[in-house]
Amino acid sequence: MSYTGNLVWDVNKRLIGYTEPNTIRTNYLGRREFVQRLKLESTLNVHDGCVNTISWNETGEYILSGSDDTFLVITNPYNKKVKKSIRSGHRANIFSAKFMPHTNDQEIISCSGDGIIFYTHTEKSPDFNRQCQFTCHYGTAYEIMTVPNDPYTFLSCGEDGTVRWFDLRTKTSCTKVDCKDDILINCTRAATSISISPLVPYYLAVGCSDSSVRIYDRRMLGTRATGNYTGRGTTGMCGRFVPTHLSNKSCRVTSLCYSEDGQEVLVSYSSDYIYLFNPKDDQARELKGPSEERREELRQPPVKRLRLRGDWSDTGPRARPESERERDGEQSPNLSLMQRMSDILSRWFEEASEAQSSRGTRPQTRPRGKTSNFCFDLFFCTGAAVAAGSPPDESVPAAVSHCPPPRSTPTTSAPSTTRPSAAEPVLSLHYSSEGTTTTLFCEYLGVLSLLHFLSLRRSAAARIQELFRRRKERRELEESGTQNIRRPSVKMVYKGHRNSRTMIKESCFWGNNFVMSGSDCGHIFIWDRHTAEHLMLLEADNHVVNCLQPHPYDPILASSGIDYDIKIWSPLEESPSFNRVLAVEVITRNELMLEETRNTITVPASFMLRMLASINHIRSDRLEGDRSEGSGQENEDE
Repeated sequence: MSYTGNLVWDVNKRLIGYTEPNTIRTNYLGRREFVQRLKLESTLNVHDGCVNTISWNETGEYILSGSDDTFLVITNPYNKKVKKSIRSGHRANIFSAKFMPHTNDQEIISCSGDGIIFYTHTEKSPDFNRQCQFTCHYGTAYEIMTVPNDPYTFLSCGEDGTVRWFDLRTKTSCTKVDCKDDILINCTRAATSISISPLVPYYLAVGCSDSSVRIYDRRMLGTRATGNYTGRGTTGMCGRFVPTHLSNKSCRVTSLCYSEDGQEVLVSYSSDYIYLFNPKDDQARELKGPSEERREELRQPPVKRLRLRGDWSDTGPRARPESERERDGEQSPNLSLMQRMSDILSRWFEEASEAQSSRGTRPQTRPRGKTSNFCFDLFFCTGAAVAAGSPPDESVPAAVSHCPPPRSTPTTSAPSTTRPSAAEPVLSLHYSSEGTTTTLFCEYLGVLSLLHFLSLRRSAAARIQELFRRRKERRELEESGTQNIRRPSVKMVYKGHRNSRTMIKESCFWGNNFVMSGSDCGHIFIWDRHTAEHLMLLEADNHVVNCLQPHPYDPILASSGIDYDIKIWSPLEESPSFNRVLAVEVITRNELMLEETRNTITVPASFMLRMLASINHIRSDRLEGDRSEGSGQENEDE
């Protein structure tokens, strides 16, 4: 029998339980022919919202998933039957969920966009499980990480810049205000991803919003609860990785992953690429950093475009870069409602910015006709969005939120029904985010404040806070220079995908020879781990692929994203099906669109209404001033 026949036959035997689970993994997983035969095997429709987290249990029999619908679901992917559907108690979108090791899949840890962590026992009552919550994080909690072979402890990271370590033997809940008992590391910057070395689990990698990946030895760390917390950011740090071109630039880490042998780490950056490095390497210490002029350029990236939250027109397999749409003569009636609103906002901001720069720092009002037309367009589109389901006034905690799109691309004749979610970076209008990447205080939003806000110019209080933060970071870096902290260099770069729209964009290893990632173009990308050659492209979502989880034994891949389902992939194609021509076309578009959206700011729908109110207020003041001047002129004439 041919190689192809053997592969398909062996997969079918695995499906009916005729062979050992890891037989195919051993025989095929290292070959590129295997990944080029991947095909959609089944779809699990078990959620009513975006699926933000998926993970296999230890045996690979079940998948645990968490969603914007706040449910935790345990599913058998082979027969598509739901074993357990749990109302989690979360009030915000679930970002991460894991089975605790060696608990017979009965104990689950999960975290959500509001920073709350739940410890859920599948055999306990909902009332009991609702009491087992940790409210220690303020701001979004991004990821939960269990410790291999440890059924009692777990770690979490969040927007507040902390990595926390919890021990269920000492407590199963904590609702203390401003709790600092379980802080293991304070990164001073948002901690957006964590990973533990599978073979040496005391090594911990932490990805931060300042573009750094920090490697810690947990044996040298402690918490206030254990009595040996130091509070120094360099304590226990044994390595710090930053790509050279990202030095002095805030670029969030969306995913971290150790290789199976713990010798390499894979890191994915928002609005950038995926990098491979050896945590024990120290070659980057001798590399020259960017010049002072380049550093200043990196500190203040220009804002090229504004995007309204809920505008997903630049995602999915059919999304096109602006240059291509203009070339093909695409007209505004073909654009989605959200994209039209984004275009209005961007056009006004660009015109206002140009007027601001040409006339000095004093704000100038626009001619009444243009303001009126803009207000009318803005009022019409915003009203339509609110009527379609967008909340008229909504604070976005921790500067992250998104609205999931409909199952098909929305048009102006059929506005999309949206619901709140939290996987896309968004600027909030009023909040104080201590420890976050950007600290903003916008109590009153006039046009001048609006321009300062959109230009990322911060208030005096925020500037002082940033000054102290940078001073502390410089002190820690100086300390790291005198200590034995390694600085690894880039070993390999993987490009072609697009990662800018969501805070969750997993990249991972598959076996010893492959690297994978989701993408904003709705595809799964697979590269050769050792050469970065692009090997496979799979269309896997109508908008964005966020999560990828290989089966622990079988050559099976689970994926999820903005679509409300989980997809299962297996090597079922009769022959390799990699379309290299299509891959080149998708990669070219992704590069163009990545550059177009690299410095784009996403704002919530409430931003439109507040801005409209501010414009009307300023316009009314101007009209009142004109009347006063006219009255004074009449008195002089008399």
